[in-house]
Amino acid sequence: MNINKTIIIVAGGKGERMNSQVPKQFLVLAGKPVLMHTIERFHRYSDKMDILLVLPSTQIEYWKELCLKHDFGIPHRIVEGGIARFFSVKNALALIQNSGLVGVHDGVRPLVDEPTIERCFDEAEKSGAAIPVTDTVESIRRISENGSKAVDRNEYKMVQTPQVFRAEILLKSYTQPYNELFTDDASVAEAAGYTVKLVAGNRENIKITTPYDLKLAESMLS
Repeated sequence: MNINKTIIIVAGGKGERMNSQVPKQFLVLAGKPVLMHTIERFHRYSDKMDILLVLPSTQIEYWKELCLKHDFGIPHRIVEGGIARFFSVKNALALIQNSGLVGVHDGVRPLVDEPTIERCFDEAEKSGAAIPVTDTVESIRRISENGSKAVDRNEYKMVQTPQVFRAEILLKSYTQPYNELFTDDASVAEAAGYTVKLVAGNRENIKITTPYDLKLAESMLS
């Protein structure tokens, strides 16, 4: 039986750390906006995927202009974002039925690979919730008012997106009041009492937030 799959792509960046007037999701990467690469990754995984793109209201018309300019025809629905990521996801969830699988992905992660997407959706179908992670390769330290202390990096993972859930889990989780400790969808689901499984991510799945990240992504695509 084919299960309904939806991806919510959240793109609310302003480009401040890029030192750019153009929001980072619209910066050109290998000939087209970053966001188009991101959408293509999920469409390539499944051309039946329902794609919901969440944008600030002030950026929606600009995005439509970019789609015309680049002849970008992958079907997707546009949702107006909220004042924080939590509310942006919640706005998109209002368009989703209480069935199937729903993923949430950062619009500025254009290098997620198909095996990572597949692992997330497959695990979420089995266990209810799955997020991609990678190993921490740098030494890390815990900061306190007394200074800092080295900790075992094997006890920590770097978290990526897409974060995928059974629809009923994510819908129920987002009925909670907003908490500033909600840094991603997994933290929202865990606060609602759900267990989140970890799957392997891909190291190339970087979040583009600085000019260096953009150059790195350009290099990997070429």
